[in-house]
Amino acid sequence: MEKIKKAYYYIFYKIYKSIIYTSEMVGGEFWTDFKAGIVLLALELLFLGSFLNYYSIIINKRLDISIASSIILIPLIILLIIHYFCFIQTDIWKEYNKEFDTLSEKENQKGTIVVWMIAVFIFLNFFGSAFLLQKYVLKMY
Repeated sequence: MEKIKKAYYYIFYKIYKSIIYTSEMVGGEFWTDFKAGIVLLALELLFLGSFLNYYSIIINKRLDISIASSIILIPLIILLIIHYFCFIQTDIWKEYNKEFDTLSEKENQKGTIVVWMIAVFIFLNFFGSAFLLQKYVLKMY
């Protein structure tokens, strides 16, 4: 469990550092932790959306994606609770960032590649699942 937690904070760290880098290029950094949290939440929502698309394909039925739908609401609440406890209630992410700053440049480069591969996988998986959903389930209607 500790390795998963550390990996989660490392993904946040790489997003955070990317936002700092790009913010410096366009006028300075502000609310970097908030922006990194939003990007991480967006990746998580795309990942969740992929599962919902695949679930809809498997049951061969269109899901009701209203905000009151429990299949959407429960995972969303869980994600928001995780974000609250990891990034808002405590500043433990800052300690992890300090720890990750001490990693060698080679380790950080490998980490950057892994995090980018994860992000690209999530995007491709989501759009691929949406394509399959449209192709197989929605054509029934």
